[in-house]
Amino acid sequence: MKAMLLKRQCEIKTDSSYVPKTELPICEEPLDLEDVPDPTPGPHQIKIEISACGVCHTELDEIEGRLKIPKYPVIPGHEVVGRVVEKGRGADRLEIGQRVGVAWIYESCRNCRFCKGGFENLCNHFKGTGLDADGGYAEYMVVDEDFAYPIPEGFSDTEAAPLLCAGVIGYRALRLTGIKGGEILGLYGFGASAHITIQVAVHWGCKVFVFTREGQREHQELAKFLGAAWVGVTGESPPERLHAAIDFTPVGEPVKEALKVLEKGGRVVVNAIRKVNYIPELEYSQYLWYEKELKSVANVTRRDAEEFLPLAEEIGIRPEVRLFPLESANEALRILKMGKMQGAGVLKIG
Repeated sequence: MKAMLLKRQCEIKTDSSYVPKTELPICEEPLDLEDVPDPTPGPHQIKIEISACGVCHTELDEIEGRLKIPKYPVIPGHEVVGRVVEKGRGADRLEIGQRVGVAWIYESCRNCRFCKGGFENLCNHFKGTGLDADGGYAEYMVVDEDFAYPIPEGFSDTEAAPLLCAGVIGYRALRLTGIKGGEILGLYGFGASAHITIQVAVHWGCKVFVFTREGQREHQELAKFLGAAWVGVTGESPPERLHAAIDFTPVGEPVKEALKVLEKGGRVVVNAIRKVNYIPELEYSQYLWYEKELKSVANVTRRDAEEFLPLAEEIGIRPEVRLFPLESANEALRILKMGKMQGAGVLKIG
């Protein structure tokens, strides 16, 4: 099968004037397209013929050293959609030909207190798809059938792909804010995850304020189209204080800015596995007093995917997608790093 392989970590060069920010070697194409053996499903696993895989900022974290890679080479990608083509011994929950998706959670131990309590995302043996195990930048993959999810009929393969991470993790972050209908939610950054999350928040009756980088006019117009009540630049003061906020950005400063305009007793949820720089120093009385809360999101659980996918179909969520062939994964990653990906990037495979 054909697959895009990550063989070494490097810093992606975005243009001729790019200035390195780390000591990693510079690269323009971090992934290599190669022919590799098809995977064989083990006990309780299914083999999926992949039709689409979303492109996520987590792949940039893997490539640029913000996540530790357990083994090389690895096939990235964790927003996977395809059909079951083979089943291993004991796999009987899904049918041959059934359309399924795979999210960031590839495996957990299922026996620890976190797993038994519904917090598989905190399991010490948590494995990430495309990090600890080969993922979806390929023609085939295998996964335990308990970590694959039926895709609702209302979505095409390419529409469904970003729902499996950008959508699912955004849904988890939204739940963790504790936001209620009629309250004001701030979204910092408006990429793949935020443009799906806003559709759920608006459906719940929230007033949504969106903060973007300066000059991101296309992102701002999309936010308005999807129901934002106000759109501005990170650092600007919104017309009203926020009851809750979600930070989707890869940098630290928006966390401080969100706390600054947060209402008393509000909560800021940080929806990022890694930041490329630190959250700035926070002066307690200005940013954290009055029982404000700062909470992180760590991965996702099966429950998040199982709840969100039917909800997305019910709401009629339609992700904005930009399609790339598998061999153009490096181009998609470069566009994503530059902040120029409108909506979600998706690799169309096969």
